[in-house]
Parts: sequence; structure tokens; C-alpha cells
Amino acid sequence: MIEEIKHYFPSLTTHQYQQLSCLEGLYCNWNSKINVISRKDIDHLWVHHILHSLSIARIISFKPGTRVMDAGTGGGFPGIPLAILFPEAEFTLVDSVEKKIKVVREISQALEIPNVIPIRCRFEEIHDHFDFITGRAVMALQDIYRMVRDKIKANGRNTIPNGILYLKGGDFEPELDQLKCKYTIYEIYESIPEPFFLTKRLVHLYG
Repeated sequence: MIEEIKHYFPSLTTHQYQQLSCLEGLYCNWNSKINVISRKDIDHLWVHHILHSLSIARIISFKPGTRVMDAGTGGGFPGIPLAILFPEAEFTLVDSVEKKIKVVREISQALEIPNVIPIRCRFEEIHDHFDFITGRAVMALQDIYRMVRDKIKANGRNTIPNGILYLKGGDFEPELDQLKCKYTIYEIYESIPEPFFLTKRLVHLYG
């Protein structure tokens, strides 16, 4: 699968490719001890988790100094793959489950990813401000926006406005009617034409 990563992200360094290629072995090892990824899903780690996380990087290239909070990071997705791609941005990975943060901490240390900050708490308890907040479909769009909008910096430095970058699949159009903010929807399949992404989208909430 590293060849697919090279295809979609051809400008990475050898060191970055090495870090990404080590993710599978590390996650399989930790998952055998601490179940942070479902047994069924671990067989599809590259596409369902790593490449899915990296799809955000097909929409935005975080500038140096950008601060990102990965809310409800689980075992480190999308935070860890993105931190590998953008070593000059800072990624705060937050989850309330200690065993998941333990995996995040151990993997980021094993791969020497210094721009990952693991924190065990509920993400709504974080009293800090970020350029972007990332996440995967754990709750409705209006709920995630309500819970973290006060943590988003007003002034941005990137090519798109500061806000929430949320990976979501399925039919969520009814949720859009309840949003009280601006949004842009990106079809992941258009930039990464793998079958898994046919129904996957990246939602950018801002304003």
C-alpha cells in the first residue's frame, strides 16, 4: 500500500515514507494487546484509516505553525498520519479513553513524531485555541460544531478558513439543514479514486 501513498503523495521524503510504512506493524502489534481498531477493520488499516486520514491533505497543506486538535482521536486517526505529513504543524490528539491515548503516545514516540501532543480528556474540556479541529464521524455535524466552535482561532494562515475538518460517510444531508455556519463538502473519491471512498466525504465547517 505504500506504493499507493507514493502515488497520491509523491513529494514526501524518504523518512516520511518510512514512518508511514511502519504504521501497519505498530498498529497490528498494539491492537493485539489493546483493541483500539476493530478486528475486522485492522485488515483494512491502510485504506480505512491511514489513507482516509491522509485524504485531508489532498484538500489542504497545513502551513508551518498551524495548530490542529484531533477531537476524539481514538488510536490516532487522522492525527498521526497527518502529523507525519506536516512535521512543522502541531497536532494535539485528544481522547477520553486512556488505552487509546497510550497507543497514540507509544506510536508517536516509536516513530519519533515530536509534533504530536497526546492528551487524555474529553475534547470539550480543552481550553485552548486551534486553527483546525479534525475528526471522524463520531457525532452529528451540528453537535461537533457546537462543542468546539469556541476553540477555533479567528485569524487563519492557510488557504482555507480556520474551522472543522470532519471525515464523514453516508447520507448526512439532513444534518446540513441544521447547521448555523458555512460549510464546504469535498468528495474524497475525486482526489483519491479508491472504491472505499465512493461514499466518503470531507466536510469543512467554518464561519
